[in-house]
Amino acid sequence: MRRLFYIVRLFKEYFILALFVIVSISLMAQNDNRQIHGIRTLTIGLLGKMQESVSFLPNFFHLQEENEALRRANVNLADELNQLREAKLENMRLHRLLGLRETAKYDLIPAKVIGKTLYLLRNTITMNVGEKDRVAPGMPIVTDRGLVGKILATSGGYALGEIIMNRDFRVGARIQRSRVDGILAWEGGTHSRLKNISKTLDVKVGDVVETSGYSNTYPPSIRIGVVGAVTEQPGSLFKTIWVENAVDFATLEEVFVMNSLPDSARARLEEKVLR
Repeated sequence: MRRLFYIVRLFKEYFILALFVIVSISLMAQNDNRQIHGIRTLTIGLLGKMQESVSFLPNFFHLQEENEALRRANVNLADELNQLREAKLENMRLHRLLGLRETAKYDLIPAKVIGKTLYLLRNTITMNVGEKDRVAPGMPIVTDRGLVGKILATSGGYALGEIIMNRDFRVGARIQRSRVDGILAWEGGTHSRLKNISKTLDVKVGDVVETSGYSNTYPPSIRIGVVGAVTEQPGSLFKTIWVENAVDFATLEEVFVMNSLPDSARARLEEKVLR
């Protein structure tokens, strides 16, 4: 309390001035005199002009809230646009796959790729189909672009596929134009190699490579890729033929499993004779 009295005594002139101003304003507000009324009108007009002159200045906090709302709306619109683009691309992929399914000679089981490896020596893909979908080891995997690989192992709801880009993968292949056949294998990188092709045989860059049908696993005439390069090594009896894969494994999302199993009787015979 003593401190309060000290402050009042220290600033008493200001307190007295403020009191007189308040009393004067109060008296003026209650006075209906014509002169006082004119002063009030002039004061209100001046205050209005002042308010109008500074009204263009934005409210900082309100502007912050508005910017935040606009940013949130922009993120939501960008997300919706991205979903629409994704739906359009998926629709295009599924439309191509549907065309393949309608023209295929074998029953095709649709599957979605839920996992894959592309930078190992033994690359694989994981699919969301399995034994409950009638998928079994040995079945070929394809897309509308061509051969992907084959089923390696299955469980109730999942399947593991061995793809072309796998050191253990082998498939009988042929040149569609000249009917020259060999063995396709992957030795690393982005291309596969067509082996056992003699220098005297007709193979050109751009030739389509497809399954030969000599394999017990893969039906004939499934597109594998195109010949990207043909070279000859001095002293070798065979050409070096590099094949560009038809399937882009980096963007692979949907596949079909062909309901086609190897002929067990043929497999037993070949194993018995070649063992």
